[in-house]
Amino acid sequence: MAEENTEEEGGKKGGKMMIIIIAAVVVLLGGGGGAYFFLFAGGDEVAVEEEVDESNSQPQVSSEAIYVAMPRPFQFNAPGISRERLVQIEVQLMVRGTANEDKARRHIPMLEGNLLTVFSASSADDLVTEAGKKELREKATSQIRQVMNELESDPVVEQVLFTGFVLQ
Repeated sequence: MAEENTEEEGGKKGGKMMIIIIAAVVVLLGGGGGAYFFLFAGGDEVAVEEEVDESNSQPQVSSEAIYVAMPRPFQFNAPGISRERLVQIEVQLMVRGTANEDKARRHIPMLEGNLLTVFSASSADDLVTEAGKKELREKATSQIRQVMNELESDPVVEQVLFTGFVLQ
């Protein structure tokens, strides 16, 4: 008799444990399904509406950013109050779309000449600070956009990026 009671209690405990496990699995699956619904289900409709709005407003050049690397780094001497410093800057141009990439590549010699003019006009004392580097990058971007606007009737270059900057 004692053995029969033990088996019945073990069966009841096992059945209760199974119910708890099944309930936990159902709750986890429900939570996962709810998370999927909120995170991924509504996104497609919004994206389609945005595409329609963009296509109706104006013809859009590919928004894919493409980076055009200058073939060699710029090296120049920058005068300073205390001493002259040697500067080396590696540059890449950020453009949007392959058509703009081709335009930028076609005019690399002109762009190199203009960038060197902008860079060599800078002071070593300014280039030591982050603000000076940022100002130089903005001047370079402005100059390149102006030159490309004259050559191609389109600014083409969105940003001039310094990928390497050495100041000795």
